[in-house]
Amino acid sequence: MKIQLKHPRRWLIGGGLLLLTATPSFALFGIGDIVFDPTSYASLVSQLTTIESQYKMLQNNIEHFSLKQQWQTTLTALKNVNVANMFGETNGMTVAFNTNSSSASTTAWKTATTPVSSNVSTYFSGQNVGSPQMSQLAMVEMSDSISPDCITAVGAYRAARTQNTTANSSLMANQLDGTSTTNSEVQQLNLLNAAEAQKMSEMQNQGALQACLASQMAVQNMERRNAAATDLNTAAFVQQQRSINDLSASNESNTWQTYLP
Repeated sequence: MKIQLKHPRRWLIGGGLLLLTATPSFALFGIGDIVFDPTSYASLVSQLTTIESQYKMLQNNIEHFSLKQQWQTTLTALKNVNVANMFGETNGMTVAFNTNSSSASTTAWKTATTPVSSNVSTYFSGQNVGSPQMSQLAMVEMSDSISPDCITAVGAYRAARTQNTTANSSLMANQLDGTSTTNSEVQQLNLLNAAEAQKMSEMQNQGALQACLASQMAVQNMERRNAAATDLNTAAFVQQQRSINDLSASNESNTWQTYLP
């Protein structure tokens, strides 16, 4: 009995096309030609799409930072201070307040303050440490040491701000630049590091000013403390003298102890 196939040529052409479109995958029992696996193909296409999307996102992040305005700050330029000098009483003070010069600060401070006369040496030689006069002298000496140092700190701060104006302005311009010139991730990280370094320098300079303020407060507190201690000592001394020496008026039997001039 013979089986005749209708249109045998059509079957041969269809089989040949099927063989040509096969992808690497073995048939049953490891024998036969390569067949197409649609599940594996769909998975590969999905992975490729995800990778392409991640690449585009990473490329965009590297080239463009759209939120750079949050870094914008205003550099406050300090103007040079100009101290009035009508009769030479503040010679060198303007220079001292605007430059980092300890010698200029010391010279200007000595010019602007009343010196302690050398004639007081004999007077102080008879005073004990802790006396009101010695305490006053100690306060003057502390002030003469701290005040020029504070003037130098102010001058150094002003000079540093002036010198760093160009660098700060350049850093700000680069941080806010929206082009691809300075927008790579590495460049932006370098800019952030530079900004942190400038911030550290600013904090150190302000730390010197804060130390100066603390020193000045110590001198002021010393003056007030000495004045209060002198008042207490005077009151105790007057009370003691009145109790020893009868200064009562005529026909009075005792001293008015509660009155202090």
